[in-house]
Amino acid sequence: MGTAARVPQVRLAELLAVLAFGADLGMGQPMEHAMRQSALALRIGERLGLAATDRAVVYYTSLVAWVGCHIDAYEQAKWFGDDLALKGGFRLIDPVGIRAVGQLLGQIGAGRHGLDRAGTILRFASGGGRDAAQMMHNHSYAASQLASELGLPHEVRAAVVQTFERWDGRGAPEGAKAEQITLPARVVNLADVLAVFYASAGADAAVEVAGQRRGTQFDPALVDLVARDTRTLFTDLDDAATWSAIIDAEPALGPALPHDRLDTALAAIGDFIDVKSPYTLGHTRAVAELTAAAAGELAWRADEVAHVRRAALLHDLGRLGVSNAVWDKPGVLTPAEVERVRLHPYFTDRMLAGSPALAALGATAAQHHERLDGSGYPRGLRGDAISAAGRLLAVADAYVTKTEPRPYRPALSPAEAASYLRGEVRAGRLDPENVDALLAAAGHRVRRRREWPAGLTTREVEVLRLLARGFSNKQIAGLLVISRKTVDNHVEHIYTKIGVSNRARASLFAVRQGLITPTADEDFSP
Repeated sequence: MGTAARVPQVRLAELLAVLAFGADLGMGQPMEHAMRQSALALRIGERLGLAATDRAVVYYTSLVAWVGCHIDAYEQAKWFGDDLALKGGFRLIDPVGIRAVGQLLGQIGAGRHGLDRAGTILRFASGGGRDAAQMMHNHSYAASQLASELGLPHEVRAAVVQTFERWDGRGAPEGAKAEQITLPARVVNLADVLAVFYASAGADAAVEVAGQRRGTQFDPALVDLVARDTRTLFTDLDDAATWSAIIDAEPALGPALPHDRLDTALAAIGDFIDVKSPYTLGHTRAVAELTAAAAGELAWRADEVAHVRRAALLHDLGRLGVSNAVWDKPGVLTPAEVERVRLHPYFTDRMLAGSPALAALGATAAQHHERLDGSGYPRGLRGDAISAAGRLLAVADAYVTKTEPRPYRPALSPAEAASYLRGEVRAGRLDPENVDALLAAAGHRVRRRREWPAGLTTREVEVLRLLARGFSNKQIAGLLVISRKTVDNHVEHIYTKIGVSNRARASLFAVRQGLITPTADEDFSP
């Protein structure tokens, strides 16, 4: 393979900052937003005289608060068009009240025309309201789940759950009010809005908006503190909001993650990326496992295998920066939409480039759509300009993608996917040695029965897969040739067994349990 990037020493703060970049893109914000928000939150915490432990909670809460906001991007785009535009617009208004309701209703069917939009409005009237009502609940739930998987303390998870709570009690998910909301959550919620309006209109405008929402969305005492100390809170804010400044501000300078914990954290992040669309559930783990197996077939060194596997776990991070109105579109993409798709590896590279420990992984991850003849993207690299790890990752991603359904085509069989790879070799786009290794790694295995998690039956797993992909109960009934009532019962049992209440959360369970993609060793016989 040649010179390989050594296993990085990564701090938890670096992973959280990368996730924050992804959340920024997924919320329609510039990638600097979370950094400014965190700098402001820490400065407010200092003015409050918070103890070191409380400052740590503010720090980690600020970085992870918004990472769950893409979990139901499928539903957002389904009802409201461009999910990034939807969330970006809502950051500029008070999310409770007549104006917020009007903006939401006016967004239904955005990007559609005539009868198509009218049909979307009618469908929303019968079921979309429930999806919309659950969105903030889902976001808090998902962020808390990820915080737990990354080993963040209970106090951080408690604050993250209250990301959408309000001082007046009109927030979500519990309607907590006043001092029922933890102080770190109150600080971060205020810092978020201050950072949004500071970026668009300056410090005075940010403080004015906070004053308008004093006692409704925000803690009056915190708003008063900001108003009294505006000048010093915002002085040199951009200098305090750089990657290095925020990472250096990590309380107690958290130690580097052990290698096994790093792998677990990267896998959790990969799962989180995949949940953005029903069509990519399980994609990242499948690519990572197959890439590592193929690297083993090629007899790569252990550190080289670790590098390419970790890059695979991060390769689609940039997907968060592209709307689900594009990813989930059943028809042909417009030229503008194609260009947005072609940017996602670039976003991956940019999100990881700021970290000395993660930059090498980002450089490899960003090459998964490059092709040997220069026809790939985002940079159109040719031949040896693509790293050995990048060439292998490109093969694994292409194979796994072909075996998964997309909104515009059904999944290909493994044999069809293998034929596609061979065709790409003949065309000079994929490396023949890597394709041979990949196909060897994807060979047939001995069939065996599987025991499913949470006591799910085989039929319930089949239903869960289709449900997670966004199919309605009626559609599932048709695909499985069973009655709608039977599907309804299966869905009810699935939700009870896995402890969730809607599709978005069920899809998160399914991808984390590795249930999305059937494997050659599954035995569905009775």
